[in-house]
Amino acid sequence: MNSTSTSDSMFTLREKLKRVRICMFTTSDNAGGLTSHPMALQDAEDDGCLWFFTAAHTRLASDVPAMPNVNLSFAEPSDSLYVSVSGRAELVEDRARMAKLWNPMVAAWFPKGLDDPELRLIKVDPYSAEFWDSDSSRMVQLMKMAKAALTGTTPRTEPGEHGKIAL
Repeated sequence: MNSTSTSDSMFTLREKLKRVRICMFTTSDNAGGLTSHPMALQDAEDDGCLWFFTAAHTRLASDVPAMPNVNLSFAEPSDSLYVSVSGRAELVEDRARMAKLWNPMVAAWFPKGLDDPELRLIKVDPYSAEFWDSDSSRMVQLMKMAKAALTGTTPRTEPGEHGKIAL
């Protein structure tokens, strides 16, 4: 496993997230229960802040102010990339930023457009991240797993790159 310096951390995180845009956004409720929501990442800023759209009436929007520590789990199995981000989330009502991030995919969820009174942003300020990024192709990995299953051994796969990013 390798660790990156703080100066390289944001760049590393943004580069990994460019390859996968959908995550499971996990929040806690007041009783300590965990709930995950599929969310599309709208932007990863130079300072590491991550931006998402949501609606004011969602459970996600009610969980964030009450329990702002969240986890974002990104996965692109076809590319063998997995990223886990822990951070502090907040609801934001910034119409200028909404306009900047607006795109046709968001419009599909918010047909009233930027004037929708339900429209909110969630800003996540990450404090740590971890990633797994394999260099082996999926076919090579599957063949090694099949061989291991047939021989009763564990797969001999290259672990690829694994790193922790302190933000």
